[in-house]
Amino acid sequence: MTTPLFLLRCVELGIALSELDLLTVGLVNDMFTEKSNDDFKYNKLATQDDFDKF
Repeated sequence: MTTPLFLLRCVELGIALSELDLLTVGLVNDMFTEKSNDDFKYNKLATQDDFDKF
């Protein structure tokens, strides 16, 4: 990943430059991935019963 791409992802996530001291590159990548997954429609979501069985 290039520096401009990393900074673009930070801007898209609303992360200020002053906050980057508190975050790692991996954490920013994970946040961006999760943001991309927000619109994904899952066929089935786990219920509390599913977690209890697990």
